[in-house]
Amino acid sequence: MFFHTPCNHPHHSYPHPPLPYFRTSHFSGGNKLFAEKQSNQTYYYVGKALTFRPGRSFYETNTNGVYKIEAVLYFRSPYRYYHEARTDNSYGGSYRHRSTPRGPGTTRFSLNGFWSDVSRKLCMVGSASWQVEDGRTVNLDAVLKLNYGSDHHHNHNNHTIYNSVISGSLESVSSVNDETYFDPILIFSFPDVSNYNYSLVSHVDGFYGGSKDGFLGLEPHSFCRLLYGRATFLEMEYAIDGLLPRFVYLYPIQCSEDEKKLRYVVKFQNMSYGYDDFSIDSTFVGEASWDDDHNQLNVVACRILNPINRLGDAVGACTMRLSLRYTAIWTIRDDAKIVGQIWNIDDLKKINLTSYDGGSVIDFPGLRYEYTELDKAKRSCLVKKNVKKGEIYPDGHSYDMKFDMSVKNSKGEQFAWGYASPLFVGNELYEMNNRLIEADSVGTVSDTGFAVISEPERSAVPLNISYKISINPFPHAKFGNSLSTLNLSRNIQGQIEINAEGVYRSETGHLCMVGCRKLHNSTDCEILVNFDFSPLNEKRGSFSLTKGTIRSTRTKKDPLFFDNLSLSSAAFSTYVAKQSIWRMDLEIAMVLISNTLSCVFIALQIFHVKRNPKTLSCISLVMLVILSLGHMIPLVLNFEALFLRNRSKQALMLNTGGWIEANEVTIRVVTMVAFLLQIRLLQLVWTSKMSEGNENGSWIGEKKATFISFPLYILGGLVALLLNLMRKYSLWGGLLSYSGLVLDGFLVPQILLNIFRGSADKALSHTFYIGTSAIRVVPHAYDQYRAHNYPTFHVNGTYYYADHNADFYSTAWDVVIPLGVIALAVIVFLQQRRGGRWIVPQRFRELQLYEKVPTVNNE
Repeated sequence: MFFHTPCNHPHHSYPHPPLPYFRTSHFSGGNKLFAEKQSNQTYYYVGKALTFRPGRSFYETNTNGVYKIEAVLYFRSPYRYYHEARTDNSYGGSYRHRSTPRGPGTTRFSLNGFWSDVSRKLCMVGSASWQVEDGRTVNLDAVLKLNYGSDHHHNHNNHTIYNSVISGSLESVSSVNDETYFDPILIFSFPDVSNYNYSLVSHVDGFYGGSKDGFLGLEPHSFCRLLYGRATFLEMEYAIDGLLPRFVYLYPIQCSEDEKKLRYVVKFQNMSYGYDDFSIDSTFVGEASWDDDHNQLNVVACRILNPINRLGDAVGACTMRLSLRYTAIWTIRDDAKIVGQIWNIDDLKKINLTSYDGGSVIDFPGLRYEYTELDKAKRSCLVKKNVKKGEIYPDGHSYDMKFDMSVKNSKGEQFAWGYASPLFVGNELYEMNNRLIEADSVGTVSDTGFAVISEPERSAVPLNISYKISINPFPHAKFGNSLSTLNLSRNIQGQIEINAEGVYRSETGHLCMVGCRKLHNSTDCEILVNFDFSPLNEKRGSFSLTKGTIRSTRTKKDPLFFDNLSLSSAAFSTYVAKQSIWRMDLEIAMVLISNTLSCVFIALQIFHVKRNPKTLSCISLVMLVILSLGHMIPLVLNFEALFLRNRSKQALMLNTGGWIEANEVTIRVVTMVAFLLQIRLLQLVWTSKMSEGNENGSWIGEKKATFISFPLYILGGLVALLLNLMRKYSLWGGLLSYSGLVLDGFLVPQILLNIFRGSADKALSHTFYIGTSAIRVVPHAYDQYRAHNYPTFHVNGTYYYADHNADFYSTAWDVVIPLGVIALAVIVFLQQRRGGRWIVPQRFRELQLYEKVPTVNNE
């Protein structure tokens, strides 16, 4: 214990804890607590996280300012795994495999200890359950020591960089060789505190600004808006590459608008994106101030110290300096967003800093792009496409102008993925966070149910535009001699980056640009880039296929020449997105209507048999079992969607204006009601047949119908499986589609029962069998309507109604199945008017009459 006061017996409970909850990712060590990533599962990295949560009650002790408290400490694994889950998103049993993220493992320590409000120190002991390799569960015993610096609850003026840090450690109390031992965990948190005193940058010297020409300044009251809450990645330009880190990561943790000052976490790492695990040796904490005289951000950074050695001293020497400036003019050859320097005051050798990362683009007032290759682009770009009336292409400022793409060589072999995004459109910075536009801004809504794109004003004047194109070769891609020079342009992440500028003609969707790629000590601008966008109002397929080329204009003998690159992108346009969103809402409504009508039709059938109880024995049990399974299977496979789904998954994606996930739960509730009604009808029929026995031949007819139905279903299932194997389709998908076909023919067992019984009783109400048949027919009619009026998805993950996984859907099936369902309904209708054997040949009907002739007893 580090308290210098005795820990006496506690008394008096208080409702609010004296120390705050905190959460941080700034900790290191204890690797044993974080399960290693599993090589056989797909995962993504979410980062480590630690959460300290004090209990609601604490107890005052006999020592003034010392309290007994309880708390829990959580450690979250950095890996989130995917697992396959079956879900139902359409009527009739559409089950599809969907990868859903599974929550990472968490280690939980339950702790008890004492807190000193005077020294601002905490000491606690506790344990966590842990499973060892052989499956046994053991306890990890540990001691937690934390120093909270100054009091964050009161408005004191002594909050500085030295005492505004929560630091400490969690250490195992077991011996090093014990299986419950784990490495010490060093913990840091940098909370936002009130009345923070930026003492480091208030009177610091050593920053040389120079002229502010060519660099961006700040407008009043814009400092925190532009710089706070935004991570900055900077590349360090060493004269000689070595084992030193290549990037500096700055993340602001607090901002003062009045003083134009910031608190930063400064981290050195070898990644230009994302965030490496925390390390005490590569992480600094610092302050920054804006210099209006030189348009420069000055940063002072301090080392953080190991809290095990001396708890309470979290911040060490503040000898690191950074100066950053934001360039005012970008060009195709020089697109550095941020330039600066970093140095240590003990070693005045300065290292240049540069940021080319598009994610760090800040919309400073006065930022502009200078086009230097437009004349060359206009000379090289010939207008090839004719303007076609009625075709609408993306606007130069729209979301559709940026896209992912596949990259192929001259042989048609794909060797890389790429990404293209505008930097400037005309003289305006392209909106990096462009969102899907609202329907009102698109236009009116047509009779087909989706927004009508109004044709924009055509401009004969080409639109100036600049682009950033990144190409990411596959890990083992072979460039060959024809593409080997592209390796000269690969950055530290292995990407090939091309800056381009040129002209875009919105009336034809043609984009032509001159490109430049950086070499080691020069720039190659003998590159021509072309893209052709598809019309937004094109209905052939859901994706507007954008095609393009990148080619070198050098001669083949030139050492910098490379073969043509072919580019293609299945760009999901905002127009198609609006159509799809409207269609999804429509399909959810149709599913709800279908399931609701199912409930109504079943209820009417129950009412019908209540009024005519003698008809119960004339209803096929096999038919009712098939219909019950049609409602039950979706509920069984998606039970977690109804009761166990997280609230976060019920929020809407894609800005639909509806609540897709919540509506899915509503659909399942209605489906459950239909299932329960169907079970009630099944129970009534079963009870009636059991009570009658074989008096009216009901069981004999039922058995005969069953003996014929089951072999038919089995034979049909084998044929479906054989076809799927021949076509190399999913076995599960084939079974699901065939189950939908069985549901389409739900009247087959009833027709067979009617034939064997020869009955003309109206066992089924017209609303039941005609309405249920209509519910099976409408999805096929809608499938054809959707194919002709909506974009066709190559992956039907968003089909909530008439899902191709739930039944057989195609142009042929959409004709054959409805005709078959209608034919079955007509047969039942005629059977209930003319007799069950009306459908069989005349001689079998005569046999029926013969069997009904009563025998004469001579006695």
